[in-house]
Order: sequence, then C-alpha cells, then structure tokens
Amino acid sequence: MTVLTIATQPIAGQKPGTSGLRKKTPVFMGAHYLENFVQSIFDAIGGAAGKTFVLGGDGRYFNDRAAQTILKMAAANGAAKVIVGQNAVLSTPAASHLIRLNKTDGGIIMSASHNPGGPEEDFGVKFNMANGGPAPEAVTEAMFRRTTEITEYRISDAADIDLGRIGATTVDGMAVEVVDSVTDYAALMETLFDFPAIRAMFAGGFRMRFDAMCAVTGPYATEILENRLGAAKGTVTHGTPLPDFGGMHPDPNPTWAHELMAEMMGADAPDFGAASDGDGDRNMVVGRGVYVSPSDSLAVLAANAHLAPGYARGLAGVARSMPTSAAADLVADALGIGKYETPTGWKFFGNLLDAGRATLCGEESFGTGSDHVREKDGLWAVLLWLNILAVRQQSVATIMAEHFARFGRNYYSRHDFEAIATDKADAMMAELRASLAGLKGQSVEGMEIAGADDFAYTDPVDGSVSQKQGVRILFTDGSRIVMRLSGTGTEGATLRVYLERYTPGPEGLDRDPQEALAPVIRAAHALAKIAAHTGRTEPDVVT
Repeated sequence: MTVLTIATQPIAGQKPGTSGLRKKTPVFMGAHYLENFVQSIFDAIGGAAGKTFVLGGDGRYFNDRAAQTILKMAAANGAAKVIVGQNAVLSTPAASHLIRLNKTDGGIIMSASHNPGGPEEDFGVKFNMANGGPAPEAVTEAMFRRTTEITEYRISDAADIDLGRIGATTVDGMAVEVVDSVTDYAALMETLFDFPAIRAMFAGGFRMRFDAMCAVTGPYATEILENRLGAAKGTVTHGTPLPDFGGMHPDPNPTWAHELMAEMMGADAPDFGAASDGDGDRNMVVGRGVYVSPSDSLAVLAANAHLAPGYARGLAGVARSMPTSAAADLVADALGIGKYETPTGWKFFGNLLDAGRATLCGEESFGTGSDHVREKDGLWAVLLWLNILAVRQQSVATIMAEHFARFGRNYYSRHDFEAIATDKADAMMAELRASLAGLKGQSVEGMEIAGADDFAYTDPVDGSVSQKQGVRILFTDGSRIVMRLSGTGTEGATLRVYLERYTPGPEGLDRDPQEALAPVIRAAHALAKIAAHTGRTEPDVVT
C-alpha cells in the first residue's frame, strides 16, 4: 500500500452552503470532484495528520463508495483514526454525538439532508467541528478558497475495507473503528427521557406512527420506539433506509409525508404521528386530527421540557432562526430565560449552546434540538414529545389548545417557490431590498408597515457579524413577512416566503392558518412582485 499524490486543478462551484457542499450525484462522481473537496477540507483545518475523525452518511446513493474514498484520503493525509458507522451510515445527530462522545477532531458527514437521493438526484458532504456542530463560516470560506487553488490531493491505493463488519481494522496504517450506528445514540436518549413512563404509556394502549421515509432514521426509530419503549411492531413505517429513499422525497412536511398526514387525519388515527428526513435531523409532529407546525412545536417543547429528566433543571434559553415564528419568544419571556434570534443555519446555534446561553433551539424548517448534540435532531424531538404526552396524559390537540390559550397563537406558514432561475430570483430580491427604506408607514392589505430591514446578526458570544440574512417586513399588529433565498437546493434558487400573524386570543385561536394569513400572503406577493419577476402565482410547497 502506498500513498499516491494525484495532480488536479480547481473545479468551479465548490462553495459550501449552510450545510456543506450539495450537488447532483453525477457531479460528485465526476473525476477529482469529491477528492478535491475532501482534500480542501483537510487543508483548511490545518491538515489531518495525527487527528481522529468520525465518518458516516445517510445511506443515499454513492454513500458507500464515497466513504471508501474519504477513508483512503484520511489515511494518506496522516489521520490517526476514523470512527465509521456500520456500512458508513450514521444519522447526522448520531454523528454529532460520536464526535463529542469520543472527543474527536471533527467529522465528515455525507448527506444532502432532506433532498432526494439516487443516481440522478442529490449528494452532499459537510465537515463538523470538534464540538459536533457544522463548520462555521470562517472555516467553510477557508475550504472554498482552498478549492480555488488546489493542485494535488493525496489518497492511498489500499483495497476497500468491509464496513459492514463491526470492529477494528486499518487502512494504510490508519486505525478504522466500525461501530454500531444506533447503540451510542440510543444510550444518550435514555439519559434524557423517562423511558419507563413512555413505556407505560405504550403498554396502556397509546398508539403512534413513525414514518422514517426510507431514510436513515428507520433503524434508530425501530430500536428505540419498538424494541426499547414497547411500541407495537409496525409502528415504524418505511423503516429500511434505501439509496434512493424508495423514490420518496425524504422531507418531513405535510406535502411529502402525505401518507402519514392522511392516516393522522383519518377516522382511526393513532394518538401521535411523526416523521423524519433523509439524515435524521428534521422532524414533523402530528396529533390525531391536528398538525403541529415546527414553530409551535419548538414553543411547546420549551414550555414543557422540564417534564423530561434531562431538562428538569430548566432551560438556560431558547434560540430560533429569524424566519421561525416568535412563538418561542413568548415562552422564553414567561419563563424569564434568554431568547435569541439567529440567521438560518444550525451552525449559528453552536456558539449559544457551547456558551451555555441556550438549551433548546429550533428552525421553522422542521429542525429542533438541544445542547445534547450540536445538530438538530429529529428523533430527539419526537421522544421529548412522547415524554411530555406521558407525563401530562393529554392529547396533542388538548396540549396545543392549552398552549394557545396561555400564550396566544402565532399563525404561521412557509411558501416555497422552487427552482426559480437564479438571475430572476436575484433581481427580485435586489428590487425588494432597494424598496425597504421607503416602506415604513405604508399600508398594505389594511396593515400598516412598522419597519423593514435586511436582517443582520451579531453573535453575542464571538462578536462575528452576518449580513443580508433575509428581508423582514414588520407590521404594527405584530404580523410579519420574511423572504430569503435558500442555499440548500442544488438547482436554481428557492424563494422562501415566511408569513406570520399573531392572535392574542381568547377569540380566533382555532382558524385555518392559510385563511388567517390571507392578507399577509397577498401583501407579500404585492410587495415583492413575485409574479412579475418569476411568473409564479402559487408556491410549490406550503408548510
């Protein structure tokens, strides 16, 4: 076995987004593409020599072959050890936990999260730091700069190793430890939640459905829900991870998890329903006949987290991404704890979690988590909900109604306009930004604009500043419109329009969200001139 030094040259477009580098799978499979990016990761973090890393992915197409390449490159770059999930599979939160548990120097996660998988679909690679969280902007910028100047990469010519066999082996002198993907994560969950109480709830006839969407969470959910907590066999559906996610779009929202939604809104619905995404870091929660928006879920979890053993001491604070509704802020104010509004991207929560300022974090894009790892965690959120249900012994609908009665309701929805030509999307946002200064005091759809800006964030821990994080239009009645272009897709641009309207109650707390938001929706279309710029009048996805 020898180390090969392969001559290469920069490949355009290897700029990581909020969650690493995502492209179509054939792009990643192209000559030198994966290798250039992986070498740039190692170079940007000061080299791999003597370091230990975690490696795993969501099992999508090309995951297995990419893992072998990354292992051989780690060995050639002098890494001491790589801890790999069995068959190179790890959920993103499980990978974050392994990084922290083993005090490694970071980890490489192969995933395009909730994006479809397959030979013609999406693939992704991201680096997580020693704290278990996604690389911050300074590091991803260093990676990108390196991709623009790279001239060679190093790789071992060692044979592939059997990643299906748990245990220790080596690649060209580098230690490789293949570990069970589920065991350590499940053990962590047992320290946080009252498993006996949840087990008793299931034994008493409580029924749930968990849709793993043919993605990575299937084995985790089956082991924890069915084997350890006693949920009925078959509670987990689509539980076998498949390279193409069974042709499904593994994004847990009402549009793509329509099978779960139909069951939960049906005549013989279970008590509780949930779904997770491609790499296991997102969640959707549904009660019998009631959908819980991610923004509301974060607020309810914050208000009730003390019911779980891992959070019995109370919360240090709650953080949310700027587009997420202000429902969690109302809870934080009532609890007298810190509240934080950050740009979109889980990496922005990392400093708050590490500094002990926040305990729970959430994003409207179906991501919720806590300080147990440094990623959002879909199954963790489901287990916290189950713990709350077991202690309160109420239905999801009752818990939601009591929450709204206490705090008021932030009616909320996100409208996604996908695969817009990038130049048209950029032109629309440029014109909208240019109009912001003159919007204050204007009336739209009977609502007066209190102010408008382009959100900028100054990190309270390290003082770093992030500009142009999304346009905000605020109304005097507490309504809000946020617009931003997403960086998680692989084609064109996705315009995300976030719509919020606060109702203090006691009247008007049980309206249909789209009906309640109708004037805010019309105002958003008018102010941004969406149809004129994009030709679109209806969103592709409504959540």
